[in-house]
Amino acid sequence: MLIGAVGNMRPDLYGGLIAGMPFVDVLNTMLDDKLPLTAPEWPEWGDPNRDAAAFQTILAYSPYENVQAPSYPAILALAGLTDPRVFYWEPAKWIARMRRLRTNNKLLVFRTNLDAGHVGAAGRFDYLKEVALAYAFAIKVAGVDGPELSGHSV
Repeated sequence: MLIGAVGNMRPDLYGGLIAGMPFVDVLNTMLDDKLPLTAPEWPEWGDPNRDAAAFQTILAYSPYENVQAPSYPAILALAGLTDPRVFYWEPAKWIARMRRLRTNNKLLVFRTNLDAGHVGAAGRFDYLKEVALAYAFAIKVAGVDGPELSGHSV
């Protein structure tokens, strides 16, 4: 959620953002009492169904609801298909809305790991592949073409 909120508030400060299993559709999630984790979260977040102030507060920072048309930085959003905390459609909707409203052509990448939950891939090597993907994204966004070894590009 933090990555989505800062990306909305000050997209000009970042060359790229990586959001792992991002809780970005906060208002819709907190309004849906049929989701397994929503009602237990109300004491912390507030119940936007019954409390107008909680509704307005969540609306003010919820990344999905606050997508505008600025020049967003490059963004990599990662989701896990079996994530019981942040359902994969939240970052999918978020990236789709940004793609529709953006004013530039920077990378807006969404990836769902079909074998992962909330903390990403379970196996050591599968986890390292996800880390490598995030690093590759960061390196690309930073504009690094590749390491130089003895004058030869790798």
